Amino acid sequence: MTELALERFLPYRLNRLAAAVSQEFRAVYGPHHDLTIPEWRVLATLGQAEALGATAIGRHSAMHKTKVSRAVRALEERRWLARRESPADRREEILSLTPAGRRAYRAIVPKALAFERRILNALGPDAKNLLTAIAKLENIFEET
Repeated sequence: MTELALERFLPYRLNRLAAAVSQEFRAVYGPHHDLTIPEWRVLATLGQAEALGATAIGRHSAMHKTKVSRAVRALEERRWLARRESPADRREEILSLTPAGRRAYRAIVPKALAFERRILNALGPDAKNLLTAIAKLENIFEET
């Protein structure tokens, strides 16, 4: 039987890297806005999309529905998020940012973009290759 060396196994490495980047990025928005990673993902998704249902947010952010639900509840308690009934399906609610939520989102975006620039600058010319490889991987796994 062939042995599996996790430290060289691509799926394991990608998972660890994603977790490390996500945790490092939390330092950008967490201390100043007291957001968890799922709360940030919901805030960012709604900041970009204006209004969505929880199912669409989960799909977009690759989060389980319970994480989305908890994040939505926390943002609603802060009055950063509002719910309204979906005209298309009364079982689903449409979520959107309130003016306070939009202000928080707009305050975080420049810091998020600076964080991304730091990573890309650290990679130098290899950044383009990484972005191309990520796009190819996304296409592979979106097809499955």
